[in-house]
Amino acid sequence: MAQHIVKVLAANYITHDVKRFVLEKPPGFEYQSGENVYVSINEPGWETKKRPFSFTSLNEWPYLELIIKIYDDHNGVTNLLGKLNAGAELILHEVFGTIHYKGPGVFIAGGSGVTPFISIFRNLFYNGDIKGNKLFLSNKSSEEIIMPFELFSMLGNDLINIYTRQGVIGFLDRRIDRKMLIRLIGDFSSNFYVCGPKDFVQMIVTHLLSLGAKADVIIFDKKE
Repeated sequence: MAQHIVKVLAANYITHDVKRFVLEKPPGFEYQSGENVYVSINEPGWETKKRPFSFTSLNEWPYLELIIKIYDDHNGVTNLLGKLNAGAELILHEVFGTIHYKGPGVFIAGGSGVTPFISIFRNLFYNGDIKGNKLFLSNKSSEEIIMPFELFSMLGNDLINIYTRQGVIGFLDRRIDRKMLIRLIGDFSSNFYVCGPKDFVQMIVTHLLSLGAKADVIIFDKKE
């Protein structure tokens, strides 16, 4: 696949460690909601260091949007991304993805694992088709939720926030485990969409299978 050098049009932090990038969209560039793109930085020594990130924009938009968790504890790609501003250049490589919408279901995300779901929800919401979907979103605290107001405006009471390190009245305060899945879902015959850290995804998928969910209706991110 052809590479595209694109300029950063805007870059700003939306949580303490998550940054939103608005990028130029190359002519003819296409992708589907839920898909990822390999990105590298157009600076000497960084051009071939590719990392996968999820599109949060919609294909019909005139620009691209990526929402990226920044890890500043080591000298890696996201550390440098955390220092970039408008005018910097990124390189887009191949587009790929395993999370494609197959119909209403239960979305389960850990932290920044919600990013591929944002584009899916936006597409459904703008087309009036979001009804019947639920999102269980796990974060350490409320301060770490990515785009909380837009998610609530799209999903309403079908957005269930779960905090692992913060007690908030009216919200669940524990990790998602097998017992919680039984209590919150009950019926395991629907579609399931899972994304987050590798261990989180493996744990959730294992629990879902043990509770009777069929393997062919569990859609999960394999980019890591």
